[in-house]
Amino acid sequence: MEYNKLISVTGFSGLFELVSSKTDGAIIRSLEDNTTKFVSNRLHQFSHLESIEVYTEDDNVNLADIFNAMSELNIELPSEKDNKAIRAYFEKVYPKMDFEKVYNSDMKKMVRWFSLIKKHEIEIKLTEFEEEENDEQEEN
Repeated sequence: MEYNKLISVTGFSGLFELVSSKTDGAIIRSLEDNTTKFVSNRLHQFSHLESIEVYTEDDNVNLADIFNAMSELNIELPSEKDNKAIRAYFEKVYPKMDFEKVYNSDMKKMVRWFSLIKKHEIEIKLTEFEEEENDEQEEN
């Protein structure tokens, strides 16, 4: 499983692997219980983890940057039920995060998602875009 295939679906908790997309929705597989189902895009919205950004005091950063910082710090994840512990955890992991714009519910999701990614040993890396490759070829 690759990081670029991970999505979040409104109305469902957890993370999903995008198995296949169709014109009216997508076939997804849950990382939690490995069930596969069709989800209509008329009822739900899909967000690729690669496209999610997090507010910081400077420019927004990609969620992968936060996950990588969590991985590098390598301290125990806080309980999702303890808001103060979650905030203290992220103050250590990514102190430049804008805590007025990033809600506790968002931080809880990041903790939950990160634990699923680690459980499934998914490498956290962004996809290289062809546009960058084309720019490099034009320069040569």
